[in-house]
Amino acid sequence: MIKVEHFTFNPLQENTYLLSNEKGDALIIDPGCYFTAEQETLKTHIAQQQLTPVMLINTHCHLDHVFGNKWAAETYKLELYLHKDEEKVFEWAPAFGLMWGLSFDNYKGPLHFLQPGDNIFLGEDSLKILFTPGHSPGSVSLYCEAQHFVISGDVLFLESIGRTDLPSGNHAQLIKSIHEQLFTLPDETVVYSGHGSVTTIGHEKKHNPYVQTC
Repeated sequence: MIKVEHFTFNPLQENTYLLSNEKGDALIIDPGCYFTAEQETLKTHIAQQQLTPVMLINTHCHLDHVFGNKWAAETYKLELYLHKDEEKVFEWAPAFGLMWGLSFDNYKGPLHFLQPGDNIFLGEDSLKILFTPGHSPGSVSLYCEAQHFVISGDVLFLESIGRTDLPSGNHAQLIKSIHEQLFTLPDETVVYSGHGSVTTIGHEKKHNPYVQTC
């Protein structure tokens, strides 16, 4: 069974996710730790829980989700997994960091590309890759059918949606992704977003003013 934990990091209040199983294997998803103290918080927790990170994943590559990529990769000897359509966004991230006054060193190791429909395995548990572009061109969500949850990145939030006014954003595409990839999941599916609080698919169908369906 997968245990889901999150840490809110950096000035943009991004949710970094740590998924682990009973054997102590772990996935680091969207490491947004910008400050040394944030890196130490995540590192200390991983050590205290006796976890071994085995995979580093970006749901998308806006700067607040990739600040900690280089640190996580070097600390735990990991390589980065992302969708191929995020490669340019990944490359642009440091330049956007300078614009925000948040300079950082980008990860420079090998890139591995996630394919929609494929599964990521954490021991005997699995997460299905859902292609959910719009907020960024290669956004993916990670769906655990067995435990009824999805890691949505910045696609869907509690009664809100990801912004689409950034370069390569596409509002119509985002709405389509939500309706065709996320709102087709069971209503009880818990949504772990890239910012803010936890919600459910059922709640968003009824109460999200941007994509309300009933």
